[in-house]
Amino acid sequence: MTGVVRDERVSDFEQPAAEVAWGSDAIAAALRATGVPYIALNPGSSYRGLHDSLVNTLGNTDPEMLLCLHEEHAVAIAHGYSKVTDRPMAAAVHSNVGLMHASMAVYNAYLDRAPLLLFGATGPVDAAERRPWIDWIHTSADQGALVRPFVKWDDQPASVQASVTSVLRANQITRTEPTAPVYVCFDVSVQEEPTTGPVPTIDVARYASVSPAAPSEEAVEEAARLLAGAGRTVILAGRASRDRAEWDERVALAERLGASVLTDIKVAAGFPTDHPLHAGHPGLIAPPAILDVIRSADVVLSLDWVDLGGLLQQAFGDRPAAKVIAVTSDFHLHRGWTKDDQVLAPADVRLPTRSGPAVSALLRGLPDTGRPALTERVAPPPVPASNGEEISLAELTVRLREATADLPVTLVRMPISWDASQWPITDPLAHLGADGGAGLGSGPGLVVGAALALRGSGRLPVAVLGDGDYLMGVTALWTAVRHDIPFLIVVANNRSYFNDEVHQAKVAEVRGRPLANAHIGLRIDEPAPDLAGLARGQGLDAYGPVGSDVELVKVLEQAVESVRAGRPVVVEVLVERGYGKYAAQLVGGDD
Repeated sequence: MTGVVRDERVSDFEQPAAEVAWGSDAIAAALRATGVPYIALNPGSSYRGLHDSLVNTLGNTDPEMLLCLHEEHAVAIAHGYSKVTDRPMAAAVHSNVGLMHASMAVYNAYLDRAPLLLFGATGPVDAAERRPWIDWIHTSADQGALVRPFVKWDDQPASVQASVTSVLRANQITRTEPTAPVYVCFDVSVQEEPTTGPVPTIDVARYASVSPAAPSEEAVEEAARLLAGAGRTVILAGRASRDRAEWDERVALAERLGASVLTDIKVAAGFPTDHPLHAGHPGLIAPPAILDVIRSADVVLSLDWVDLGGLLQQAFGDRPAAKVIAVTSDFHLHRGWTKDDQVLAPADVRLPTRSGPAVSALLRGLPDTGRPALTERVAPPPVPASNGEEISLAELTVRLREATADLPVTLVRMPISWDASQWPITDPLAHLGADGGAGLGSGPGLVVGAALALRGSGRLPVAVLGDGDYLMGVTALWTAVRHDIPFLIVVANNRSYFNDEVHQAKVAEVRGRPLANAHIGLRIDEPAPDLAGLARGQGLDAYGPVGSDVELVKVLEQAVESVRAGRPVVVEVLVERGYGKYAAQLVGGDD
């Protein structure tokens, strides 16, 4: 009997007998029970047994394999998928060498609090079973130690049944708030161990994630009392789900309180930035005007804000004048190796839960004053003109908005110099935030994963990537072509690691050294890489480099049509070497 693998590029394959015969078949069955639809992978011999089972036991469906050209891309794709869905996708990496490749992407997902099932494998734990040389260098005594500081949980099970249990436990843990990646390392010998009889049916509902902890009634009542009595409340809308009902409740809470709301571009959309209660524009670092808003507050309500302590310290110094209500369960992940615990935040009331349930509880506890819903929207500022030779990032932003004006857009990723004032965020999927770890190379993989989750939804996945980020991760785009995943990437190409040019200029200023030397060792030029060509060579539709406003308008129109036709598209745009008003503060520069 023959069957067809879901990937239409693969010819019919021979259907094996239905009974489970190997350890990896049981592991694959447990993976299917978790409900993850995809597993991104770069293949390797350490999990050849599991790979075989995914194909010949599961038929490459539920989960479907997504072939990647690098392990870091596999994890980044799974991370991007979770940013849209709030649910985990799986990724698989080969032994210690693959896990080392993938580790930066794991770190990103951890700091972004993304649920993610990461599976790996080791050579035979039993030394007597290792092949000479290769199995020895691909076997580690404690492989999970490579990523243990930045995963929520890891395991290396030593039997088939323990492996099945580990998959179910990993699924439960990664989905339980606060979410973060988990890692399970399978012994190659366990995968290739013959088994007898079918694997018992798994009732995965009995191993479901744990509901978020509910704050005490006393804490909710005290928070509601402070909010009801406040003359001026500021809401810090931080990490939040993509759930529309939770989004609407945040808006309702702000309107009931008449509160000013701040958002953070580092995390996904938490509040409409064109709403009249939204103060300023989100950025990487709070500018003075935003700090003034916080200082004006009697009560600050933090809804899982990233680095609440640092923001309060910027605004108030060591003693916040406002009462602080802190909603977060993030402290469960603070472990010490990475200092993502940030500045220790003072709080007068703590609600140790997700922001969604906390907002629901506060709405129930607050009196409805009957304030009318606000409908006036805030218009973006005018766009500065370009110099006619290169395009400013602000101008690029506006042209991109014009080209996508009739479509629901999801901004997957933006460069650090992005000016959020030019692109209002209007719904939970309008903006997915940053990558977590603030490095380079994650952008392309995140775009592929997010676009995979959005495929068929009617939304247009759009990203503006810097040239450095794009070049480090460009081969992630091949997976999109291979698996028919449409999106639009615009590369804002300033032909430099320009963030570091600004750092070098700052050092030169302090040390009295020549500013003219600040670019040395940083320019991606002479020769200039063909960024559009790198995409075109992998099978994407690609345009550019584009250097004029007139050409940009035409190219973006063509690019959007290509994406709507189901194609992944890259547009290379030559942009000015300028620095955004928020990003400048990262190096101690002025606005």
